[in-house]
Parts: sequence; C-alpha cells; structure tokens
Amino acid sequence: MWVWVLFDLPVLTSAERKRATRFRNDLLDLGFEMVQFSVYLRHAWSKEKAESYARQVGNLVPDPGHVQVLFFTDKQYALSQVFNGKRRSKTPAEKPAQLVLF
Repeated sequence: MWVWVLFDLPVLTSAERKRATRFRNDLLDLGFEMVQFSVYLRHAWSKEKAESYARQVGNLVPDPGHVQVLFFTDKQYALSQVFNGKRRSKTPAEKPAQLVLF
C-alpha cells in the first residue's frame, strides 16, 4: 500500500515558512520522499502500517494547515502514469525491497 501526503500550508510570514519547512522535514524523518514540493509518498507493507503513518502525519500538521492523506494499493499505484514535459516516463517508483533479517 502506498501513502500519499498532499498539503497546502501558508507561507506568507517567516514563522509560517518555518512551520511549513519543519512539516516537510518531519515527513522526510518519517521516511516519506518528495514527489513534488507539496506531495510526499511512502510505501507501507500493510493497511495497519499505512494508517499508523497517517496518524503520525496528522500529529505533525501545523495550524493553520490543510493536509490530505491518500491510500493506494500496489495495483492501483502501478496503473498511474508519469509525464516529464511531453515525454512519458517509466511507471512510478517500485515498492522497496523487503529487508531480510537473520
């Protein structure tokens, strides 16, 4: 399952910019990667883990701020298309390889 975080945070004042930057850095600390400036993505191995990530993101949202968390299955995500200019790129990012512990 893929977890997408889309957000629109105010950045008119210095304090608002700092809060927005802190939120983006917190997303990176949670293991999300930036897709676009206000769109972040992370793979979760289960629905429960995806919901856990969503709760963690919810706890980070600055006030005021508008944040949406979307969930996509691996199959749904594989159907998405990526364009760079007029050129179509390969399919979206592959899900990360599973770690093997001994």
